[in-house]
Amino acid sequence: MLTTLKTSYTDTRAADLAWALGREPLPALATLDLELARAKLQLRLLGASHQVLLEEEGGSCSETVACIAGSSTPLPLGVAKRFGDWEYEFAARVEILSPGSFAGRAQELLALVSDHPQGLAGVFPGSPHAFTAMLAQRHEGQVHWRTWHAYPQDGQLVATRTRVGVRTEALSASGV
Repeated sequence: MLTTLKTSYTDTRAADLAWALGREPLPALATLDLELARAKLQLRLLGASHQVLLEEEGGSCSETVACIAGSSTPLPLGVAKRFGDWEYEFAARVEILSPGSFAGRAQELLALVSDHPQGLAGVFPGSPHAFTAMLAQRHEGQVHWRTWHAYPQDGQLVATRTRVGVRTEALSASGV
C-alpha cells in the first residue's frame, strides 16, 4: 500500500533517527494491520519514521525507529535481546548513494513495497524520493520486517531488518 503522507518532513537526517523497544503506540499517519499465522502485526508510519506493534501468543513487542525527542538511544547497528520466550534481533545500515542511484533505488523500493500485500510505504510532501517503507513476513515461525527511510537531500537510505520469534530452547522445552 502506498500513501502520500500529509505532514511536514520531520526526520530530516539519518543521524536524527533513534531506536526504542517497548514504547507505547505513537500517533500514526498511516497504518497497516496484518495477521501472519498467529501473530498480529501493525505497521505504523509516523511523521518521524516508523513503529511496529506485534502481538502473538506469549507476548507483545513494539519497535520504534524515529526522531524521538529526548531519546538517548541513537540508531544502533545491531541489537539482540531476549524477553520471556522471545528473541529479538535488529540491524540497521546507512547507504550513501549518488543522486541518480538514489532515485533509482527509491523507485525500486517504492514499487516493491507498494505492490506487496504486506507492505506499507508513505511518501512525504516535497520530494517523491522522501519516504518511509515497511515490509513484513512470517518465515519459519518467526516474524520479520524490513524498513527503509529515505533522505534524498543527503543521498542517504537507512535500511533496517528485524526478526522476532520464540527462542529455540523454549520451543524444545514445550515439545514443539
